[in-house]
Amino acid sequence: MLRPIAQGDLLLRPLSRSDSPALFALTEGNRQYLRQWLPWLDATLTAEDTERFIEESCQRHTRGEGLEAGIWQGTQLIGVIGMEIDWGSRRGVVGYWLGARYQGRGAMSWACGSLVECAFAQLGLNRLEIRCAPDNLRSRSLAERLGFRQEGLLRQAEWLYDHFVDHVVYGLLAAEWQETR
Repeated sequence: MLRPIAQGDLLLRPLSRSDSPALFALTEGNRQYLRQWLPWLDATLTAEDTERFIEESCQRHTRGEGLEAGIWQGTQLIGVIGMEIDWGSRRGVVGYWLGARYQGRGAMSWACGSLVECAFAQLGLNRLEIRCAPDNLRSRSLAERLGFRQEGLLRQAEWLYDHFVDHVVYGLLAAEWQETR
């Protein structure tokens, strides 16, 4: 589904089993920062947990159900972007995270824009969604910069360690994306 995409010193490519040490190190180095937004950190405590995640991701990619890609700057893994695909509805749900020290340099804008291009131009999806917490201003800003429209609020959509959080839902249709090209 997703072939490696490069621009300058940035590379976006599906995660492979050999990426497990780099991904686990990036997760460990950003654990406290990521806890404010992502619910899976308590289930990712060992390198073996990361290996299992990548293995499951590779299987989903092979089945065409979605993908998880690493965002690389040179030889350094700096983040992850993924998409769950519902072929019956031709819809994808995009999620992403970037190590705290790599933010604000355009890497995620480029990676997410590349994934949007792949989803619409190569995969023929009709709709993409991004869901994030209302207070996650960086994620919301990214969705808006890429042309996603805020469509609503899902109340108490996710359990985050010790409390529920709402999700703001952003959507982008293939026709809207075509208009901006």
